[in-house]
Amino acid sequence: MTDLKPGDAAPDFTLHLDDGTTVSKADLKGRYAVLYFYPQDDSGGCVDENIEFSERLERFAELGAAVYGISPDDLQSHVKFRAKYGLKVQLAADPERKVIESFGLWQLKKLYGREFMGLIRTSFIIDPEGKIARIMRATRIKGHAEKALAALGEFPAA
Repeated sequence: MTDLKPGDAAPDFTLHLDDGTTVSKADLKGRYAVLYFYPQDDSGGCVDENIEFSERLERFAELGAAVYGISPDDLQSHVKFRAKYGLKVQLAADPERKVIESFGLWQLKKLYGREFMGLIRTSFIIDPEGKIARIMRATRIKGHAEKALAALGEFPAA
C-alpha cells in the first residue's frame, strides 16, 4: 500500500475522461489540481459529492485549479452518470484501479461487520510542481467539496 503524504511527488498517471479526452499528471503542471476519488457512480453519497463539486467548479477555476472526479467505473458509466445529474466536473475512469492503487486508496473496508476491498473516499490537492499539497479523507460526504475549496484557498495562486 502506498502511504503518500504532503510534499511527496504525486504518482504519475494518465486517465481517460468522460468527454473522450485524457488527463495526465504532466497536463496539470503549472496549476493546482483537485483529484477527488469516489467509490461508485450513481450511488447516494457519490451523487451528492459529485453535485457539490460541480456546483463549486467555477469557484475552483477562479482559484486556478482543475478538478477531476476519479472512480473505478468505466467511461460509459461516467457518461450516463454525468448526463443524468447534469454534472459539470469531468470524470476519469480507472476500472483497472491502477491510479487508485498508486494513490494508496484501494484498501480493506468494514461495513456492518463485513470486510471487503474498496476505495477510500479521498481528495488530493496537487500543486503546480506536481507535488501533493493536501490530502483530505472524506469522513463526511456533505461539505467535502467545500473543505477542498477552503484548503485550496490557503495556497498561493499558481
